[in-house]
Amino acid sequence: MIAKLSGLLDSVSDTACILDVGGVGYQVFCSARTLRNLPRPGEAVRLYIETHVREDHIHLFGFVSEAERGCFTLLQTVQGVGAKVALGILSSLAPDELFRAIASADKATLNRCDGVGPKLAVRLITELKDKVGGIALGTAAQAAGGDAGAVAVAETGAVADALSALVNLGYKRADAFGAVTTAARTLGDKPNVQELIRAGLKELAR
Repeated sequence: MIAKLSGLLDSVSDTACILDVGGVGYQVFCSARTLRNLPRPGEAVRLYIETHVREDHIHLFGFVSEAERGCFTLLQTVQGVGAKVALGILSSLAPDELFRAIASADKATLNRCDGVGPKLAVRLITELKDKVGGIALGTAAQAAGGDAGAVAVAETGAVADALSALVNLGYKRADAFGAVTTAARTLGDKPNVQELIRAGLKELAR
C-alpha cells in the first residue's frame, strides 16, 4: 500500500499529475486545488497518497497535506460519495472551509461543489456533523488520526467561549457550533461573547 510519494513533478493534466520517483512515473489523481499548488515540472514534490485497489485497476490519489487526505477519506464514508465526488468537493473547498460548512449546516456552500446537489449536501451535514467539532471561526483545520479524519483544532476568542457556554448548557457540540458561527456571520464586526451566546440561543430555538 502506497501512503506517500516524493520525487520530481513530470507533468500535470486536468485531473492528475505524473510523479517521477527514481525513474518510475506514477499517475496520481488530485483535486484541482492540489494541482494548482504543485510546483513547476522538474521540481521536487511530496504527496500523501490514498491507494484504491479494484479488480480492474489500481488508482493513486494524491494530496498536499494530511488534512486533505483525511477529508478525502471522511467524505467517502457518506453514502453516494465516491472518489470522484470527494475530489470535486476538495477542488472547491479547503479542509477548514469544508469542516466549517458541515458544522454550521451551510448547504449553500456545499451545493457549490461539483457533484453535490441539495440532497447530498443535506446528507453530508447529517452524517458528518458529529464527526466535526472544536473548530473556531477562522482557524485552520487538521485531520486527526483515528476516526477517518475526525477533527481536532485549537479554539480561541469569543466564538470558542460562546461555543463552550452553549455546550455547558447541554447542547450538542455540532449544533452549538453551527448556531454560534451563524450568529457570528449575522452579527459581524467582532461581536462579544454575550452577544454570540444570545444570538446562538435564538438560532438553536428555531
